[in-house]
This record gives sequence, structure tokens and C-alpha cells, in this order.
Amino acid sequence: MYENIAGEAEAAFQELIGIAGFHPGDLIVIGGSSSEIRGGHIGKDSSYEVGRAVMMALMKTAEASGLRLAVQCCEHLNRALVVERETMERFHLEEVTVVPWLHAGGAFATNAYDLFHDPVVVQEVEAHGGLDIGLTMIGMHLRRVAVPVRLVHDHVGSALVTAARTRPPLIGGERARYSRTEQH
Repeated sequence: MYENIAGEAEAAFQELIGIAGFHPGDLIVIGGSSSEIRGGHIGKDSSYEVGRAVMMALMKTAEASGLRLAVQCCEHLNRALVVERETMERFHLEEVTVVPWLHAGGAFATNAYDLFHDPVVVQEVEAHGGLDIGLTMIGMHLRRVAVPVRLVHDHVGSALVTAARTRPPLIGGERARYSRTEQH
């Protein structure tokens, strides 16, 4: 069972990476509900083992693409995020003091904290994109202009998977150009 959900999560993440065109070093927010993956309701049937299987697959995929992860905690920790200390320093993020566990942080954040090399928890990020497994509401941690990405691999277990990439805001009016290839 764990191999199946890990494979589904990896396929969804690889699909997002392929569509979004992320660059090495980009920050990707991950939200996930092990309860939803198992067919339950978010926050009501957490599974450390499910969270571990999925997080290991996502970490492997991120590493292969040179991406940095920010793993969202549950609402009991105000949706704080687990990141590597190096990521916190690179993006000038604000550290908070808490250690996530299964029932205050969730299975994904707990496993990220256990599996990351030098984990810290931060209050918020502005990620380049994100993968949301189980409708955990990652939007607050995306850059200002989020663009939905429709995935073929839209389920992990029983959980619905949604995804997004971001882009810089388009500014200007009717005379503005948004590509270097447009005529003078």
C-alpha cells in the first residue's frame, strides 16, 4: 500500500515539475493529509507511516530536480512550515519555536522534521509553486500570482491533489508588452 501512494505522490510531483518549469533552488510548498489519503476526513485519521512514505518520495523527487521543500503543518500550528535551515537562511524566513508531531503538525510535517538534515519551522513562505494532497489549503504560502496546474495524476490514495505554479505579476496597461519577441 505504501509503495502505491508513494508512487502516486511522486508521479503528481513530477508532473507538476514538468508543467511548471521550476528552476533549481525554487521553493515548493507541500501540504498533505494522511487522513485524506487513507479515505478519512482531514485531521481525523492521521498516519505517521503514510506521511513518511509520501514525504520520502517527494523529497527524492525534489532533490533530483534541485528544488527546496517547505512542508506545511496543520491548522493547530497555524500552518507553519518545516524547511531546512539552509532554506530558511537563503530566503530570509522567520523561525518559530515548535516541534511538529502527529496530532499538532500532522504526518507530513512530522516526517519532514524527522527526515530533513537540519529542520527548522518557519511562520510563512512565498513559494514558487506547490502540491496540495488532500485540500490542506496551501495558497497562503504561494507568491502573489498563483496559477492553477491541472494534473492527470490528481489523486494520492483517496486524497484529491491540486497544484499551482506562480508567475510575476503583469503590470502596465494596453501599451505594455510581456515578451521580448514582440515587435517594436
